[in-house]
Amino acid sequence: MTGSDDAREALTRIIDALGTGALLADERGFIVAVNAHAERLLGRPASELVDRDAHDLLHRTSHGETMPRDQCRMRQSVLGGRTEQGWDEWLRRGDGTLLPVAWLATPYDPGVRAQATLVLFHPTAGRPGGQSQGGGRLSELERLALLAQTTTLLTSTLDIHEALRRLITLVVPRIADWAVIDLISERDEVWRFAVAYADGNSVAFRDDLQGPMPPVPQESPMPLSRALRGVASSVAGPETYQGAPDSGIAVEQRRLFEATGMHSAVVVPLRSLHDVMGALTLGRADQPEQFTATDIALLEDIARRASLALENARLYQRQRKVAETMQRHLLPKLPRTPGRTMTARYLPAPDASEVGGDWYDAFTLMDGATALAIGDVVGHDLEAAAGMAQLRNMLRAYALSQQRPPSKIVEWLDQATLDVAEVSMATLVFARMVENDAGQCELSWTNAGHPPPLLVTKDGVARYLTDGHGILLGVAPEQVRPDATAELPPGATLLLYTDGLIESPGHVLDEGLERLRRHAASLAHRPLESFADELLARARPPDNDDDVALLVVRYEPDVFF
Repeated sequence: MTGSDDAREALTRIIDALGTGALLADERGFIVAVNAHAERLLGRPASELVDRDAHDLLHRTSHGETMPRDQCRMRQSVLGGRTEQGWDEWLRRGDGTLLPVAWLATPYDPGVRAQATLVLFHPTAGRPGGQSQGGGRLSELERLALLAQTTTLLTSTLDIHEALRRLITLVVPRIADWAVIDLISERDEVWRFAVAYADGNSVAFRDDLQGPMPPVPQESPMPLSRALRGVASSVAGPETYQGAPDSGIAVEQRRLFEATGMHSAVVVPLRSLHDVMGALTLGRADQPEQFTATDIALLEDIARRASLALENARLYQRQRKVAETMQRHLLPKLPRTPGRTMTARYLPAPDASEVGGDWYDAFTLMDGATALAIGDVVGHDLEAAAGMAQLRNMLRAYALSQQRPPSKIVEWLDQATLDVAEVSMATLVFARMVENDAGQCELSWTNAGHPPPLLVTKDGVARYLTDGHGILLGVAPEQVRPDATAELPPGATLLLYTDGLIESPGHVLDEGLERLRRHAASLAHRPLESFADELLARARPPDNDDDVALLVVRYEPDVFF
């Protein structure tokens, strides 16, 4: 099965959950996926619909003629990426008959396409069945579209704050004039994360109403207290909080209603499978309609989907924090060695869900040589970070206990990784830096499938050390590994790095290597700390989505500590 087939199946699974006819169209107006409801209503199998122009294939006038493209609001919505709805429209079924429908088209982000539009439709005899009732009331199609948007927009980010901001823009002003989000921390403290309101076509926030909240009272019957305990959803109004307050939260709620002018509100819990995460309050001030039991059911559905997204984001961020903490604590303190100054950098991946196995190490061996290592364990998760720690510790143990060339140390390490569950494959450069009998600085190294070290002279001549290259760890542990040797002239800078510094989607690796070489050469005169900072800023690709480890060593024979 191809990647496009996998993506199409994923899209179909998403829209199959909708209880009406649904198709997904790309930026050209071609059908990407349809659900089973659409197949039944149109009397056509998916094979006759997918990869066809939705307008040309389906849309007809009431007389069965093809709808002129310049008059088709549905097509304009798809191509323009905006939300539109209509009724008294006709779609051509497989047997040639016409199906009168009400429809709604809205931009949709399923996470696997750059741009798409979700088109929902159901049979109708005329306008009343598909028309929004206005004034805060949503038609059935609008409700389905809102739920679909909630699922896709909130689950496509792993940043909690971004997910909550998206939730606010989904419901304000479509359902309410105000949205209030209260969150419960892991220490059971309540924080009013957002008090947002519709300000023209945008959303604004009341910073003065946001911030810490009093603790949740365990016996209070008031709506927000009940929601924060996960008990139930409630309708509330300013009159709800006019009596003597039973808690500090009730005082804050009275202040909220007075400041916002809300006359009707619904408070629903944000509840995951394991815990209560907070509460969502939606209020109406300018919209005259009161919230009803039907609105509560819709908002509870939205809250359930939002809670699932928030729980996923919290789990990812918790894993991210654990892995980053482990990585930073395990990355070593660099040794102070006469004639060799060094510095290192570690940058995590921009995506909060990505934690890698990039690492570096430097330590002094028994014979006075300086050992240098840079590596990358395959994977982007907590397991990769754990594997990184195990690999680094084993390398240290072998190197410190055996005065052998780098190739032999790495051969032993490769054999040992067979029994390490967290390491399936890894890349590595391991080197020894020492002054030889002639008083010159000599570097010997072996490379296990890693990007080559870069050597830059003080005059700005930069070249890659491509010798000593072998296969990565975990593939052929019985293979004999090569060693290579090079002399470092005074003032030379040696650069060891991971592939996050040179790789970029859509570009070949040679481009990244050349970019790094040129920037490193131009910075040869910089002090070492400045060299490392500027090199990261200039050479790291802007669309880089990987973590980066960097170890920089400069040979300065006249420098002593």
